[in-house]
Amino acid sequence: MDWSECKKRQIVKESSIDKNLISSLVQSSERKLATDKFAPLSEITASTKIANNYDSMREVLEALSISRGFKIYNHDCFVGFILEVLKTPSEANCFDKLRKIRNGINYYGKNVGVEDAKKIIKELNELRIKFLNRLNE
Repeated sequence: MDWSECKKRQIVKESSIDKNLISSLVQSSERKLATDKFAPLSEITASTKIANNYDSMREVLEALSISRGFKIYNHDCFVGFILEVLKTPSEANCFDKLRKIRNGINYYGKNVGVEDAKKIIKELNELRIKFLNRLNE
């Protein structure tokens, strides 16, 4: 969804920069990754691990949006935030692709095999690190 449309529909609202919330979101993201290490990647855990790693990445992205003065109320509008505010189209495209994969798992019961999961989790973690670096700028 277009960033201006998200703002017009009030799916995105301007907010104060809440350093405690930003810190809490980053800590929650780290806990998700720490917890994720307890389950080895297998056919049984692949889809769950993708969803968990997506949530970890998305929490960092949410912290980043709050650090820029925005509260975003749906995942689709994060694409607009990355594109229009962060001005990184490749990251926006990557996030959107990963968002659709996660939606397939969470809402449509899609299963992902181990080899595909390895690649997807790697992408999620690389994107998470990019967002963390932007947060720390």
